[in-house]
Amino acid sequence: MASAPSTDNPQPGNTPANEEGSESGGISKKQAKKEAMKAEKLRKKQEAAAATNTASQIESLELDPRADDFGDIPMDELQSKAVSGREWTTIGSLNSELADRTVLLRGNAQTIRPVSKKMAFLVVRQSMSTVQCVLTVGKDYGSPQMVKFATGLSRESIVDIEGIVSIPKDPIKGATQQVEIQVRKLYCVNRAVPNLPINLEDAARSEREFEKAEATGEQLVRVGQDTRLNYRVLDLRTPANQATFRIQCYVEDMFRLFLRRENFVGIHTPKLIAGSSEGGSAVFKLDYKGQPACLAQSPQLYKQMAICGGFERVFEVGSVFRAEDSYTHRHLCEFVGLDAEMEIKEHYDEVMDLVDRLFVTMFDYLNENCKKELEAIDRQYPFEPLKYLRKTLRLTFKEGVEMLKEAGLEVDPLGDLNTESERKLGRLVFDKYGTEFYILHRYPLAVRPFYTMPCPDDPAYSNSFDVFIRGEEIISGAQRIHIPELLTSRAEACGIDLKTISTYIDSFRYGAPPHGGFGVGLERVVMLFCALNNIRKTSLFPRDPQRLVP
Repeated sequence: MASAPSTDNPQPGNTPANEEGSESGGISKKQAKKEAMKAEKLRKKQEAAAATNTASQIESLELDPRADDFGDIPMDELQSKAVSGREWTTIGSLNSELADRTVLLRGNAQTIRPVSKKMAFLVVRQSMSTVQCVLTVGKDYGSPQMVKFATGLSRESIVDIEGIVSIPKDPIKGATQQVEIQVRKLYCVNRAVPNLPINLEDAARSEREFEKAEATGEQLVRVGQDTRLNYRVLDLRTPANQATFRIQCYVEDMFRLFLRRENFVGIHTPKLIAGSSEGGSAVFKLDYKGQPACLAQSPQLYKQMAICGGFERVFEVGSVFRAEDSYTHRHLCEFVGLDAEMEIKEHYDEVMDLVDRLFVTMFDYLNENCKKELEAIDRQYPFEPLKYLRKTLRLTFKEGVEMLKEAGLEVDPLGDLNTESERKLGRLVFDKYGTEFYILHRYPLAVRPFYTMPCPDDPAYSNSFDVFIRGEEIISGAQRIHIPELLTSRAEACGIDLKTISTYIDSFRYGAPPHGGFGVGLERVVMLFCALNNIRKTSLFPRDPQRLVP
């Protein structure tokens, strides 16, 4: 018998040329020849494929020699792996003085506009500033693949761009910076989801645009307030919101700076207390290790105790909690309180004098130093600048009531002003005195907190005041009661449980100077200065009776 072949599948060149077949099952010469031809054909095909792949790779490299100049940054490169020492440029600092210089930027891909396979525009945003970046294909830079990568980015993705600053011939309408970046390198730091829950272009749309569209019958998407707040992280990226919270920061800074210059000392008081600080039932109650407690409605009692402790002048910036079921445009359950307390030498006018100088100084600063921010807000929410006097107008409560009465609005002379009355009085004051910022003082004692000092000439009224902007109250202040016996009787008359404020009242038994102060809501100041229609626009993550998240 003939011996069997050494392999079941003979390899090219290994098939015996003279092997004969036999009746026992061996292959014939004809069959062997066919197998050899088949194997050779396969070999050539594999070699051709390999050659083709190599050529394709070479061609790919030849077509995309800039493959390292774009792409997604690997995760390990974003884990604080190393410090490169590269110099970063903020988008807001880009100007014509940097022409022809190479800069490194980071920001959000706000808009992406493909022009062709070899050109695209990318507007990148950082905070309130935007710049137009141009991707093109040149001999020594860019590639069609790089352009394709850029146009495939999702909006709001975080990108790093290295490029050369250039000066365009025509003004750029779609960006704040009047320069362009000729992109040389483009990397994606973090991709946003392809379909965002709200469109930032819709969220940033001006009220003027809506008015124009309504007149022409055009349908525009309006992002509702609840939707904005549900996706607040996205909503905060609009220019108006970026500007609003920068102004809020400046208001707080000016409050601190002015009072420090007036020899006030900053303090921090407890927010967990045993009883309500203002009286009434509008408190958030909680269990404090088995004891009943609540969140502070204000730092009022502790500010006064600090005065009794010898600090003379104190201020605080901190959270304030109110459990009122107020579903209005100007009420929150949690807000930032700006509070101050000071010794009074002779008259509570001293407190009003301070408020006058503080807010005129603050308003002047905002108007002079925040033009960019105010313009950004005005573009989306048009408003007229606040009108105020160099010396703030003061009216007594009786004078205010008389003005309302003369205008045909009946008001209880010993009651409080409601929202309608406040707004009406604001219009009357503006028409008569030309100011939208004024002080109303000597309020009825019955509508003020228990610690408010009564007027010496009429116990039905008090040494207290409110301050108004654009017809809405922003500040409450007063001279405080520093006599423990009177304080005790007033607290009892207002239904305050004396046990919960016993340490507060005792503070005045050890020698306490006459004193007064005021409190103002930070969010409300910003809202009214910028004439915004809802306080939720000036609260980063607002808390109202219906919202606890985000």
